Amino acid sequence: MKSVVCFIILCFTLSSFSQTNQKIYDIINSVSSERIKADITTLANFGTRNTFSDTVSNTRGIGAARRWIKSEFEKISTECNNCLNVFYQKDFVKAEGNDRIPQDTWIVNVAAVQKGTKYPNRYIIMSGDIDSRNSDGSDYTKDAPGANDNASGMAGAIEAARVLSKYKFESSIIYLGLSGEEQGLFGGKGFAAYAKNNGWEIIGVLNNDMIGNIEGVNGVISNRDFRIFSEPVPPTETERERQMRRFYGGEVDGISRQLARYVLKTTQTYMPEMNPMMIYRLDRFGRGGHHRPFNDLGWAGIRIMEAHENYNQQHQDIRTEKGIEYGDKLKFVNFDYAAKLTAVNAINLASLAWAPPAPSNVAIGGIVAPSAKLKWNKVDGATGYKIYWRDTTSPTWDYSRFVGDVSEFTLEGIVIDNYFFGVASVGKDGFESIVMFPNSVFR
Repeated sequence: MKSVVCFIILCFTLSSFSQTNQKIYDIINSVSSERIKADITTLANFGTRNTFSDTVSNTRGIGAARRWIKSEFEKISTECNNCLNVFYQKDFVKAEGNDRIPQDTWIVNVAAVQKGTKYPNRYIIMSGDIDSRNSDGSDYTKDAPGANDNASGMAGAIEAARVLSKYKFESSIIYLGLSGEEQGLFGGKGFAAYAKNNGWEIIGVLNNDMIGNIEGVNGVISNRDFRIFSEPVPPTETERERQMRRFYGGEVDGISRQLARYVLKTTQTYMPEMNPMMIYRLDRFGRGGHHRPFNDLGWAGIRIMEAHENYNQQHQDIRTEKGIEYGDKLKFVNFDYAAKLTAVNAINLASLAWAPPAPSNVAIGGIVAPSAKLKWNKVDGATGYKIYWRDTTSPTWDYSRFVGDVSEFTLEGIVIDNYFFGVASVGKDGFESIVMFPNSVFR
């Protein structure tokens, strides 16, 4: 009888640490593929959104597109009692010395900021791109509807704002439309510099670039697979950090890689029908995305996108040759799939914005000892901490233990040499911070 009671208690204890939060399911169910379809259609119907296209017309060109995006954010803000601060952020780019810039132009981004109640200077960003292109990135006269690349990502950011503006979060969320991506990531560079100049703390950037195609040029069709690109370590790491990495590991444990693992875990927990694929690479071969400018300044940033691309529908003039239809048209976008990836973004934005800050100064010890020891600085808002560990060859955090509201803990019987370790903060509702890899060692 005693063993049965112990088994019941053990089951209850384990289940209490694996509870999900109903609010996350509500967010998933609130994302609308019909609204996303309407938004992608509107953006594609501007004809072209090339960076150098018409800025005066109300029906064609990038000017009309960004004004419409701003008006949608403002409409959402009105419906949530002005909970969003909507504004343009812009930088002037000169043509001289840049063969991808045919003329001087303003690179104009559209931002909607939902301020956090407790940590207003901590920001999580979801971005999409406003601009589009055809075969010639400098041709701003011919049509470039950009339905998937990247009206899909932009529509996702707008829809996430509609859904998440119904809630209050402890940290701030930015829904962001970036321009000038096709000419060299100019919009991201400008906004990243703006954030740095304003002293913002960027928790992470979820860059959405093409989230609407399910049929690859290789013939694979899947409405479940998607990719998460992340760089291994920040380019801003110090010589001390490099030396630590050499002797203690961490070459796949930079802040962007931890953000990718966070998205993977949240998705697998709440949307098990989806198949997130972590790609250990900054971006695709020879190509770039708007998370990179944030990475360049030392912030965590990842690219979320479809798994199966169709290159006949990217960066192409609209035409038919030898029976193949080229061009980024509305007919090729799967709006239900775009809604699923929008939901992936929304639940991760919410989970991070409801979570306390990650612990700082995580230190690890246990050299030539039978147990692993970890210490960290407590953070405001955390009600406890969770230690994660994994085999050194595993891509994911496979083991964890909630250790309560303490600032140090010893994992008895776990040899430090055989695993990698990290620590996450846990809030009162169970939401966790990103896992922090140790940044110092003690004896």
